[in-house]
Amino acid sequence: MENELIEQRKKKLQQLKDIGLSGVSLFPNDFKPIHEADKVLTSYKGFSEEELKNLSKELSLAGRVMALRDFGKSIFFHIKDRTGDIQGYIRRDIIGDENLKFFKDYVDIGDFIGIKGNLFKTKTDELTINVKEFRLLTKALRPLPEKWHGLKDVETRYRQRYLDLISNPEVKEIFFKRTKITKLIRQFFDERGFVEVETPILHPIAGGAAARPFKTYHNALDMELFLRIAPELYLKRLVIGGFERIYEIGRTFRNEGTSTQHNPEFTMIELYQAYATYEDLMDLIEELICFVTETILGTLEFKYGDMQINMTRPWKRINIIESLRSVVGDEFLESDEKLFRKADSFGISHKGIRGKAIVEIFERIVGLEIVDPTFVFGFPFDVSPLARRNDLNHAITDRFELFIAGREFANAFSELNDPIDQNERFIKQVELKAKGEEEVHEMDEDYITALEHGMPPTAGAGIGIDRLVMLLTNSPSIREVIFFPHLRPE
Repeated sequence: MENELIEQRKKKLQQLKDIGLSGVSLFPNDFKPIHEADKVLTSYKGFSEEELKNLSKELSLAGRVMALRDFGKSIFFHIKDRTGDIQGYIRRDIIGDENLKFFKDYVDIGDFIGIKGNLFKTKTDELTINVKEFRLLTKALRPLPEKWHGLKDVETRYRQRYLDLISNPEVKEIFFKRTKITKLIRQFFDERGFVEVETPILHPIAGGAAARPFKTYHNALDMELFLRIAPELYLKRLVIGGFERIYEIGRTFRNEGTSTQHNPEFTMIELYQAYATYEDLMDLIEELICFVTETILGTLEFKYGDMQINMTRPWKRINIIESLRSVVGDEFLESDEKLFRKADSFGISHKGIRGKAIVEIFERIVGLEIVDPTFVFGFPFDVSPLARRNDLNHAITDRFELFIAGREFANAFSELNDPIDQNERFIKQVELKAKGEEEVHEMDEDYITALEHGMPPTAGAGIGIDRLVMLLTNSPSIREVIFFPHLRPE
């Protein structure tokens, strides 16, 4: 059936070419709409029929035809522009027989048209454009899906997002909110003296996070490069260079699986503040997310799925080891053997790394149960190779992760600025890699050289923007908040 409709539309397009009607230009680019649907409807909503008749102003709009109703001597239709949709009305005695026939013969749902005319109200009190002129701007060769019911098939929605946006207005609203959230984040940091910067996406060394990279190759330089898994080490080079408060919002790439929470290509903000500690960043991130939430939702209490989230400050802070101890007791923390046995029971690949087993078990037992915003601190030293050791307990680092609704939203720590310590930790990471652990930090000698020139005491954080948008738009999957998520080939 769809193929028949496509052929019919192609036939119409060919007929237009063959006819070569005077003044008919296929796919023209010279119609300039002056007005927008939403502003017209808002501006004239309270006008009476008499007031509308007395308006001398002619309106000019353009958009996609979303509905058509043919009444013989007249046609009602709706067009949609970027702001909304508005009804148009074509009458034979106003537009003429030839133009009415052209509209009926050649304009279909999905086409773009430009219209000019005056406003009136129908018997149902709907503001409508009484069309005096129209132009066919784009002939759509494929029909819109399920024209009266919207596009519901999830696979089609993600693979052909343009159809999703046309058919489902609420999806477009999610992405408008996403843009607003990003603007608010920028506003927040700009007002506090942070400078937005850009660092390379192509890295000679995959560093700054424990993740598998995507590889590429630079022909002219004859060298292997990696899409960045984190901007961290470049941003800290800028701190060393005197940029004491910086942030970067950008794409990050990790060669990992896809799920409702993960996409190989995602957006994050990383920020660094000199002369600050990880505890300072707890306060800063708490303030940031509350500011964005209240601006977007108008409240700090809202529903996410089946959960009731309360963002009211201050947020809870828990120690990762103590929280595990309170849930499962001391026994499995007494020895590595018992800890690893517990990790094995969850199917966790720990590679004999104590800290990795602790973090993964925490996420399975405690993290998934966290609803309201909670800072989790006290992360083991062996899984935090870029973080500063805690002064009182060298087995842990000054690091935290933020959990909301069972998910990690941020990772932050007081930065390690001792170049000798950092070099030793990189060496240990290289040793782990030699033993088969893929997701470890690489040795970056140039970064060590930069540290040797001195980095001030600094704290840094990374926040997942996609997950924040998910939370504030009540979206169950990361694919709902990324225009074009990665999918398996059909």
